[in-house]
Amino acid sequence: MKKFLVLLLSLVMLTTLLAGCGGKKEKPTDSNNTTTDDTAKDNAAKGDAAKDDAAKDDASKGDASESKTVKVGITIYKFDDNFMTLYREELERYFKEELSNEEVTYEVTVVDGKNDQAEQTNQIQTFIADKYDVIIANLVQSSSASTVINMCKDANIPVIFINREPTAEDLDLWDKVAYVGADARQSGTMQGEIIYDLKDHGDLNGDGKISYVMVIGDPENVDAQYRTEFSIKALTDKGVEVEELVAQRGDWDQAKGQEIVAAALTQYGDAIEVVFCNNDAMALGARQAIESAGRKVGEDIYLVGVDALDEVVACVQSGEITGTVLNDHNGQAHTAAVVAIKAINGEALDKNYTVDYVKVTK
Repeated sequence: MKKFLVLLLSLVMLTTLLAGCGGKKEKPTDSNNTTTDDTAKDNAAKGDAAKDDAAKDDASKGDASESKTVKVGITIYKFDDNFMTLYREELERYFKEELSNEEVTYEVTVVDGKNDQAEQTNQIQTFIADKYDVIIANLVQSSSASTVINMCKDANIPVIFINREPTAEDLDLWDKVAYVGADARQSGTMQGEIIYDLKDHGDLNGDGKISYVMVIGDPENVDAQYRTEFSIKALTDKGVEVEELVAQRGDWDQAKGQEIVAAALTQYGDAIEVVFCNNDAMALGARQAIESAGRKVGEDIYLVGVDALDEVVACVQSGEITGTVLNDHNGQAHTAAVVAIKAINGEALDKNYTVDYVKVTK
């Protein structure tokens, strides 16, 4: 009996123990749970990455939409001017190749004024009608500057004048106008200095005075006026006596330069000691006339120009032309472009931006 009770008690304890173990249920382990959580995390990460990529795409699209095209209208007084050909080609190249970038593209239109102010005024009106952002003008007649400024002012389009300087009064008409060029007084002074620095100061026949011919570009043009005046002033300021034999308009043209000097040589012969030309194109024409007359530069006549065209520099080195003055078309073109951009961006402008001339002699 006692053994039976012990056995019964043991069975009861075992049953209780088993029931307790069975009642304590563990949460089943699902091997897929870890994978599902990881997948959710991966998807979340991928979603974040996609958002980042989309944000980057949107940003890049935003950047692309912010990239702008700026319309630059350039009018040149005439295309067949040697110096202005170099100038306009460099100006256009500089805008397109060096200043355009991912943020801004400069769309440049260059037109030929054909040496006709009415034609050029129509071109500027077309630029205005087509809503160009800035106009760069090499005027046929600098006296037309006020008309051009008032047209541009009414349209709120900045205008930058190049090469041919308007009057100070014209430049003061508006704060979105400026002039980029070289000081023509400096170029004229340098021409006179080139002659004065010669061993005989330009007085080839030794009569105590310099007898000269002046070939003028355009009497209405400020540069022509200054070069004409200051080339002679550089001599008289040093006490040199001068005598003007001929002063005639050559319109910056080589053929006219040749014609004027040929006629002067026929009329005055050996009395002519120096020929001053307001630019190199006319100096090249003068050189042809001098050679045709049997005269020789450096021996019985002197000849100076302005611009330092490659052909003229070569003639200076060979002795066929006495000297010229470098009119830096690269420096002026770059400055004109930079000033135009300042104007487009609404920055304050100076009235004058000047690039220095440089003497060129053998």
